[in-house]
Amino acid sequence: MTTISLRIPDSLHKTVDEIVEREGMTLDQFVMLAIAEKASAIATENYLEERAQRGNRDKFLAALSKVPDVDPPDERDRL
Repeated sequence: MTTISLRIPDSLHKTVDEIVEREGMTLDQFVMLAIAEKASAIATENYLEERAQRGNRDKFLAALSKVPDVDPPDERDRL
């Protein structure tokens, strides 16, 4: 495991202390979860950007053209 020394504003520390006390977790658990959540969000964004680059509009439109045109739409599909 790695130890990290971190400087944060007192006001943020107070807020986080209140949260961890209310949630019944340690400060270490909170920081670890926050880092994991942010890392996951960035990894997901990168994956979606890479996947979008592989997309092909013509193939998408060809697949969409195979979907039957239903008028009026099913009740469950209405906005």
